[in-house]
Amino acid sequence: MLDLLYIGNNPDAIKAFEELKEEFNLINSPNGLKALSYLKDGKKPDFIVCEARLQGMNGIGVGKMIRGLTDLDKTPFILFIFEKDKEITQQAFKARAIIDDIYLFPFDLKDISVRAQYLINYYDTIKDKKKPDSAFKEYKIPFLKRAFDIIVSSTALLFLSPILLIVAIAIRLESKGKVIYKSKRVGTGYKIFGFLKFRSMSMDADKKLSDLKHLNQYAQAEQTEPESDELNTDCPECAKLPEGEHCSPILYIKGLKICEDWYIEQKKKQEVSTFVKIKDDPRVTRVGNFIRNTSIDELPQLINVLKGNMSIVGNRPLPLYEAEQLTSDDWSARFMGPAGITGLWQVELRGKGGVMSEEERKALDNKYAESYSFWGDIKLILRTIPALLQKENV
Repeated sequence: MLDLLYIGNNPDAIKAFEELKEEFNLINSPNGLKALSYLKDGKKPDFIVCEARLQGMNGIGVGKMIRGLTDLDKTPFILFIFEKDKEITQQAFKARAIIDDIYLFPFDLKDISVRAQYLINYYDTIKDKKKPDSAFKEYKIPFLKRAFDIIVSSTALLFLSPILLIVAIAIRLESKGKVIYKSKRVGTGYKIFGFLKFRSMSMDADKKLSDLKHLNQYAQAEQTEPESDELNTDCPECAKLPEGEHCSPILYIKGLKICEDWYIEQKKKQEVSTFVKIKDDPRVTRVGNFIRNTSIDELPQLINVLKGNMSIVGNRPLPLYEAEQLTSDDWSARFMGPAGITGLWQVELRGKGGVMSEEERKALDNKYAESYSFWGDIKLILRTIPALLQKENV
């Protein structure tokens, strides 16, 4: 029996694989982010099948990242399409160093088993298969940068320990609950880790977020986040075509079938914002307001730096719901550089009075990932110090 990692959420394909229990042990990841997280935990399936059209990054982009991971350069990677798609087929052919095969569903899934076994045996005969040049390279922190991080974080934790203790007591006296807020964040190479901050909000802050969407600085007017049951899947252009034909490639969003052009149109109407930032957030406590304005709430991240989850300077690690929307090829570069406490967009944001569009923020993240250097980091740290003295709530 082969361990199959299926990346996607097409209900028909998942059901078909599940019915072949004697052939496959199915592991399902609905998107590329969750698949990368699964693989980074040391899991190694026998082969991987990925939908060509995914929300965010397409299947070829996911394949590039997987090929860049350790010990997965010889794992067969097969692409699934659910209708004839000339564009994807041509892209897959150009990326044949990454994509082993492309299949049009439905078909006899036992053929996949035969093909996968052949590819497994084939790769076993290759002693030294190099990763393709087009694969994403897994980021490894340079020695000088890592040494700097360890020295700075350990020294800062030692000298700031009295302040850390006082803040912890103040938070606990104002409101019951944990002093440190730990959340799942996505950092370098889509690695998920526990991100530490002093708690600056009330304990039920996450539950109140849906009631405050209209205050999101990155949001546009009257936005609402689309849930799967709110999507209108009846594309007017598809309705003009013969039955079974579609005006654009088909996506499967949380089990619903919708053509890509109409899904994009729906998202435009609903104006979903990737980032969440609320000015004068009512969920923030009095102590929380002080430690935020002074950036003291960020100090526990020095522990993340010491552990190697982050660096002093780098792109801000993102919450899972944000990172899942930033897996397109245009923006995935920001995850190929170091994750950090402070960075380029934070300094620029304060310089602009706390106002910055999503596009500007994404572009600055990519710029840093592509061009960072040790001395450039030192300059950013020097720029961060006066920026922290500003009073904008950013």
